[in-house]
Amino acid sequence: MKKLNFYTVIIGTELLNGRRKDAHFDFVNSELLRRGFEHKASFVIKDEPKFIEDIFNLVKADVQSVMFCFGGIGATPDDYTRIAAGNVFRNGNMEINTGAKELIYERFGDDMYPHRINMANLPVNAGLLKNVVSNVPGFYLDERFFFCPGFPSMARDMVLEALDKFYPQGQEKFSLVLTAYTSENTLIDVMEQVEENVDLSSLPQMIGDIRKTIISISGYNKMDVQRNFALFTDFLEKEKIQFNLGDN
Repeated sequence: MKKLNFYTVIIGTELLNGRRKDAHFDFVNSELLRRGFEHKASFVIKDEPKFIEDIFNLVKADVQSVMFCFGGIGATPDDYTRIAAGNVFRNGNMEINTGAKELIYERFGDDMYPHRINMANLPVNAGLLKNVVSNVPGFYLDERFFFCPGFPSMARDMVLEALDKFYPQGQEKFSLVLTAYTSENTLIDVMEQVEENVDLSSLPQMIGDIRKTIISISGYNKMDVQRNFALFTDFLEKEKIQFNLGDN
């Protein structure tokens, strides 16, 4: 299984000016972790068309990216996400999605005109995500880029639908942790020997006069994790520096 880089893009000026609090990141993050995945980045950005496209282009440039985007797919003039997605992921090619149009008509009838029909104007070849609240669907492109409403009550089932369908389970990740009773500076030479195929985390702490450093090595290959973890345990034993396995 290739490594996947998960991104969330949360669009809403009202989040940045404090009028609303974000609820998307924590939900997506917990679902990813539960399935063995991790975030690479999360963005909270303004409703600004060019900037939205810039962020989408950044995500698109990562060939291992999977993105969940929230907000901006409604029918009001400040809903820019659908057009931005079309520009970035489909070279500007849009269409009235037949399935989306039918769902919107089921919900609103002839009141879908003149404005609500715009919510069916999607990038070409978009798949649909079910909206259990209003019946107006979200959408996805290339089984990698998922676009959901800004309302958590609508978006959460879409996230689950997308993950269950395309990314039900990631690769198991292994980790080893130790607490060394020394300063972080003492361990820098060892840190520089850690291989790029594992993740290193170093957390220095000071309680009174006691200095300690929590070292974590994690990765998808158990032997790689064990080998790099041994760099620290061997060094600490050689230098007769006290340490405990775990983070306490």
